[in-house]
Amino acid sequence: MNSIEKQNSYTTTNTYTTLNTLNSKTKNIWIVFHGIGYLSRYFINFFDTLKSEENYIIAPQAPSKYYLKNKYKHVGASWLTKENTRTEIANVLNSIDSVLENENLPSDPNFIVFGFSQGVSIATRWVALRKIKCSQLVCYAGGIPKELHALDFKFLEKNNTKVSIIIGNKDEYLTNESMQKENKKIEILFNGKAKFIRFEGGHEIKKDIITQIVKE
Repeated sequence: MNSIEKQNSYTTTNTYTTLNTLNSKTKNIWIVFHGIGYLSRYFINFFDTLKSEENYIIAPQAPSKYYLKNKYKHVGASWLTKENTRTEIANVLNSIDSVLENENLPSDPNFIVFGFSQGVSIATRWVALRKIKCSQLVCYAGGIPKELHALDFKFLEKNNTKVSIIIGNKDEYLTNESMQKENKKIEILFNGKAKFIRFEGGHEIKKDIITQIVKE
């Protein structure tokens, strides 16, 4: 007997979290993608030191929830795995598109796309594949997917998009060898125009670094 894997389509519903109120004083709109193991409603708290009247933050929720540490108490989520990745990428990007459509955002404020850890792979894919016009693309402690190439990001130069790469000098997930390879890839992808920000610390988000992003 031969098993056959088939495919079906259906409508699903997910959540996302926002912080602060979008108003006439809003200067920066952020869309922030959490790392593996987070829920958006907790992840968004890393942005609570930003001036509330000037910053509106949107945190989409990764679709695949699971119990952390097999203790059936705390729940985390993941964006993608190596299983059926192309289809899952399409599903995730459609979900993000739906969030933006639901928010109906104005075009005047700065638009900042921020990814942390696994969220970097989502942020960069979304920007590259959807050709998202953003003021800043922030890649914090995460790798850029191998399938993306310099031509995918070429349009960012026309939009004068600032690209920031943020890495802790004690990040336990990065070796010197992997950092060198990633740095070379970043130089190629963004034509040498990405700004590297290194801080004292590990695989963690520091609120003062987030504040620094909007001051530059």
